[in-house]
This record gives sequence, structure tokens and C-alpha cells, in this order.
Amino acid sequence: MRFVIQILLWLVIIFLAYLTFNAVYEPIQFNKIKEKRYAKVIENLKDIRASELAHKEVTGKFQGNWDSLVRFLDTAEFAITQRRDTTYLDEEYKKTYGVDQYIESVVVDTLGFVPVKDSLFKGNEERYRNMMNIPIEGVDGQFDLEAGTIAKGESQIPVFEVKVAKAKILNDQDRTLVLQENEIQSVDDVNGRYISVGSMSEVNTSGNWPKTYGDSE
Repeated sequence: MRFVIQILLWLVIIFLAYLTFNAVYEPIQFNKIKEKRYAKVIENLKDIRASELAHKEVTGKFQGNWDSLVRFLDTAEFAITQRRDTTYLDEEYKKTYGVDQYIESVVVDTLGFVPVKDSLFKGNEERYRNMMNIPIEGVDGQFDLEAGTIAKGESQIPVFEVKVAKAKILNDQDRTLVLQENEIQSVDDVNGRYISVGSMSEVNTSGNWPKTYGDSE
């Protein structure tokens, strides 16, 4: 009987040691996987933001459709301009007062054009043709994309937002750890349930990730 009790005690000790090890090991492994996947997702979000900002610069608005955004990148061009100061005679002032007066002005000359895709992606078309796809093995889907305007005073300001749920990126991980991840509020991590860039409720083109993943502005 004593031998049986000793065996049982050892089994309990081993089981408790296993639980203690898992309590430490699993979160560490989860964080490693999370950070690796977040980095891939954020790289795509940076490309999408750059594409949306280019679209706004050329057209005056953001794009809420993936196919239309890719077609824009295929064909659009940035104008290369040069600003120069100039002065010219104010003819009306001279007629009225008989005195020469010169007006200072700025002239913008268009020197040429460069394809947007070459400027942003250096000819790597695969980057922008696939940037809408969630870049995680085993996750089939695209980022959620929305664009429109919000009212600021009497003006309608263009806005956009791109996001993906953390739970989708971490769909094969421990559910309890994923739920804890959704509740994170820290300057050193991605807060909330989504990784996102832009906003449909305010004028903002920043990402919600910390600087450890690169520039969010």
C-alpha cells in the first residue's frame, strides 16, 4: 500500500509539474507565433495604406474596392512637379495709379510622370496584387476594406479603414490565450480585437500597432 501511495504521489507531482510547465511554456510560444504573424499582416497593411494614400493624391478620394485599387495601381501615374517663384506686373494697379507694382507668385511646372506602381513597389507587381490577402498559412481570406467620407464642419473628408480580426490570424491557437489577446491594452502591443490601419470614424491613416512592428504613421 505504501508503494502504491508513493507511485500516486509521484504521478501527482509529475502532473503538477507538467501543468506548471505548460502555464509558462504555452504563453511564450503563443507570443512568438503571434508576433511573427502580426509582422506579416502589418507589412501588407503598410502596402495597402501606401496604395490608398496614392489613390487619394491622384483622385482626391480613397478606394473601397480591391479590384479597383489594383487597376488604379496598374495604370495611374504621379506627376513630377517643380515649384518656382516668379513676379509679374500688376496691370490694373498701373492703369489706376500710374505706378508699377509687381505681384509675387509661385508657378508649378509639370516635368513629367512616373507610374505609381514603380514609385511604391519598384516593379514588384506581386506585392500589390496580393496585398489584400491575409498572409498567414492556413488562413483563407482577405482584409476587410471600407472607404467613404465623414463630415467635418461643412466639408466631407475622405477616410478609409482596413482591418483583420486577431482571432482569424490566430485561429489555430489556444482559445483562452486568443481571448486574452483581444483584451490587451498596452503601448507595447496591438490593442483591441483587430489589427487595422485608417478609420471610418475619424480622419486618421495610422495603424494601431506599436513601433516595434515599424512606423504606424
